[in-house]
Amino acid sequence: MKQWLKALFGVEKPVIAMCHFQAMPGDRDYDTDRGIDWILESARADLRALQNGGVDAVMFSNERSMPWMTKVEPIIPMTMAYVIGQLRSEIKIPFGINVIWDPTASIDLAVATKALFVREIFTGAYASDFGLWAPNCGEIIRHQRAVCGQHVRLFFNITPEAAVYLGGRDLASVAKSTVFNTRPDALCISGMTAGMETSLQDLKVVKDMISEVPVFANTGVRLENVEQQLAVADGAITGTTFKRDGYIWNEVDEKRVRAFMDKVKSIRK
Repeated sequence: MKQWLKALFGVEKPVIAMCHFQAMPGDRDYDTDRGIDWILESARADLRALQNGGVDAVMFSNERSMPWMTKVEPIIPMTMAYVIGQLRSEIKIPFGINVIWDPTASIDLAVATKALFVREIFTGAYASDFGLWAPNCGEIIRHQRAVCGQHVRLFFNITPEAAVYLGGRDLASVAKSTVFNTRPDALCISGMTAGMETSLQDLKVVKDMISEVPVFANTGVRLENVEQQLAVADGAITGTTFKRDGYIWNEVDEKRVRAFMDKVKSIRK
């Protein structure tokens, strides 16, 4: 089941870089003076820096739509669709979608923009900073089929940020039953917040339990730990490390991207 990974990304142990959009209309931090043009131009600059720096893929997300919602208002994916549409001719690498934290909206936007993958919370029941959190995976997968999204690869985050699994199940059991019951394309293991290092122990626990599905380090992968993380994980999703001074809300720094990817390429050799 892992063959699709290299077919999609073209490399072993791909690095998916986050392209964080500015706050959307309706969000608390939306810049009404700069408007949607600012969202577009900021995303364009980050996309160029990421591609020039050599990342293997990019994932667009509404990272600044805080506090996040488990069912977003329509203006968020609509705005994201506009921005991605404007950038479409400039995107030279595989790209994916993460409408935080709405799996149905993520799939819809992926289908509308011809994205190849999404990352979301598809399974489980959690106590989180956003309240009780219990997506209905069966409904989501059926919706994916209804909107002709069968081609969209689904990255299941099974350790959501700012949340804890209800019921006291251990991570190995969660990973095993998730793969059996829902057949994800990949599993993502996260730290507590964006930019927080993914636990190597958690990665090893899941990798030891699961052999048929790729396992990604989902947060906090940076130049100093990427060799250790990719020694275990099948790939990485990261964003903060590429920003100026390693600060999540700064713009992407092409030099940091290039240094990181040079390190990754040396690891692959």
